[in-house]
Amino acid sequence: MYIYLAEEDNFENVPREIYNTLGIVEFSMELDISPDTKLAKEDTTAVLNNLKEHGFHLQLPSDESVEAIMARIAAIKNGQI
Repeated sequence: MYIYLAEEDNFENVPREIYNTLGIVEFSMELDISPDTKLAKEDTTAVLNNLKEHGFHLQLPSDESVEAIMARIAAIKNGQI
């Protein structure tokens, strides 16, 4: 799992429910991403949009979206699951 941050070491915009599930956070690399950047497993436009809108982008090992994960976390928190 990778988490892209709009600002180095700024986890303020990452929801606590997600941050608390990250485990040990280790710096991997710094990237300058532009619309022309080719990313191996992510849609560059989606990454840039999430960085701009949310301040972070979560790259998961599966095809599950951040929205689906957040909805599941909210359901668990509300006792629906």
